[in-house]
Amino acid sequence: MDRLLRFLLSQFIRKGSVTFTTPTGARFTCGDGTGQPVSVRILDHASERHLLFDPELALGEIYTDGTLVMEQGSIADLLAVAMDQPDMMPRWSGLMWWARYLVRHLQQFNSQWRSKRNVARHYDLDARLYRLFLDADMQYSCAYFDTPDTSLDDAQLAKKRHIAAKLLVKPNQRILDIGCGWGGLGLYLAGVAGANVTGVTLSKEQLGVANARASEMGLSDRAKFLLQDYRAVPGPFDRIVSVGMFEHVGVDFYDTYFRHCADVLADDGVMLLHAIGRPEGPGITNPWVAKYIFPGGYIPALSEVLPAIERSGLLVDDIEILRIHYAYTLKAWRERFLAHRAEAARLFDERFVRMWEFYLAASEMAFSKQATMVFQIQLSKKQGAVPITRDYLVREEARLRAAEAANGPPLRLAGE
Repeated sequence: MDRLLRFLLSQFIRKGSVTFTTPTGARFTCGDGTGQPVSVRILDHASERHLLFDPELALGEIYTDGTLVMEQGSIADLLAVAMDQPDMMPRWSGLMWWARYLVRHLQQFNSQWRSKRNVARHYDLDARLYRLFLDADMQYSCAYFDTPDTSLDDAQLAKKRHIAAKLLVKPNQRILDIGCGWGGLGLYLAGVAGANVTGVTLSKEQLGVANARASEMGLSDRAKFLLQDYRAVPGPFDRIVSVGMFEHVGVDFYDTYFRHCADVLADDGVMLLHAIGRPEGPGITNPWVAKYIFPGGYIPALSEVLPAIERSGLLVDDIEILRIHYAYTLKAWRERFLAHRAEAARLFDERFVRMWEFYLAASEMAFSKQATMVFQIQLSKKQGAVPITRDYLVREEARLRAAEAANGPPLRLAGE
């Protein structure tokens, strides 16, 4: 088995330097010797067999279970090498990939009942976990970095400002926030832009935090958060925004999603969709991520999204691609999470900590090494709903900065 493992891993890892130690004590190094050397030890034969049979699922599982141990470097360093190879995945795992591709519609069949269950698996974890690594406003999506050195809090504020500018929000407009999270964006649109916001989520944890924050900030009359599926929300709305939620819709529901948005958007309204995208065309969700982190989740290709928009009757006004921004965001999250590792272990256990370390590191490397990106699609029903050049963004962001200053200190979590 050692010889087979060495042969297959050497075929895949052709860049970098990774030394493996097998359960029998055999050692071998893969790669061309460049970069920071990484060393790992596989502790038992079951883990070795699992890695041979299904590497995309196995690597995360055996690290989470503690049967793959980092001896030099971190799991992030190992994933950086693995995701920087000429092949996006080991060639011998191709049959498993195709098998998963054939059943992806079943895995992503996110009915209202199934969507609620899937959301609970991730977002209804103890909110204290997310406070360990997110910014003060609890933004669990890609930030907007002016420079790599921008602080996470400033970058998340810039993200909200950038989105609000694209929405061209006016006071008292009705805004639907689909997938409102812990309420940060909705509270920004209500408190800074003066809009009337309805936020919907399927997470009870998020709902409680969002409404508590609205009450504490005196914005309950302008920002209301509901435990409701997006398909059940009646309109009309002047603006619709959705950040980091579309990845949970499922490919078979893209038409449903955009048609409902078209139905509840006012004739002169504007919508902004912010979501993670894949650069290489339709694919599958990584099996480890689907099993342990985001059941029912899927990162879409633009080639899957745009046809559904066209069929809905909505017009695409603008598309912006954010490339490295999420890599910076995830790096900040991972570093913050590891700085609070002991607290996370007290909330859950060491296995959970390894699982989330792997999740954050793998996500970071997908953006920095494999060109995963975030797209922002601005939509409307009429050609003249937004200005004909992007110059307005500079003016809108300047206006919003002034409004932020006038509204006092940055938004904080309830109880902080």
